[in-house]
Amino acid sequence: MADSISQTAHGDAPLSAAHNPDLNALHDSVGAQPGDVLVGRSVTINRPREDLYDFWRDFTNLPRFMANVHSVSIVDALHSHWVIEAPGGKTVQWDSKIVRDQPGYLIAWESLAGASVRNSGQVEFIDSPDDRGTVVRVTLAYDPPGGAVGKLIAKLYQKEPKIQARQDLRRFKQLMETGEVSTAAPPDAAPRA
Repeated sequence: MADSISQTAHGDAPLSAAHNPDLNALHDSVGAQPGDVLVGRSVTINRPREDLYDFWRDFTNLPRFMANVHSVSIVDALHSHWVIEAPGGKTVQWDSKIVRDQPGYLIAWESLAGASVRNSGQVEFIDSPDDRGTVVRVTLAYDPPGGAVGKLIAKLYQKEPKIQARQDLRRFKQLMETGEVSTAAPPDAAPRA
């Protein structure tokens, strides 16, 4: 696992074995393969963890705050079909399976064989130690399509998982705490006089 390409949940400090002795355990916990990029992000949300888990566990809710997720279709209790926006106005699709589900605490998944972007990960819902809501921690492992060139193109288009994970968690926090996701786009209004 290359230390320089992984990010941690708090800030942007590298997830490396030198700084995080539990990196191998984390790498294993999300089903990462050799050469995968490992991304971790977290946010504290002022809501009970059960509420956050329930909202996230209904994967059809994810496009409400995940900007690159076009749709998630539920196939059955463990399987879902994902359609994701890719650079250049294209989309990629894959099927995913839940591999661990601890209601109120954790959801872990992995893409099925033949996925256009092999990925796995988990989202954890942890009571905040200062009793101020829930820490939501997402850890992703993925094999960037096109290797380093594909990763660079994704980054240029703001479609790279490291960038998206940070932005998506901010939107999730907004949605769960305020009921809406703020946008930079001005609302439709009458012209100024």
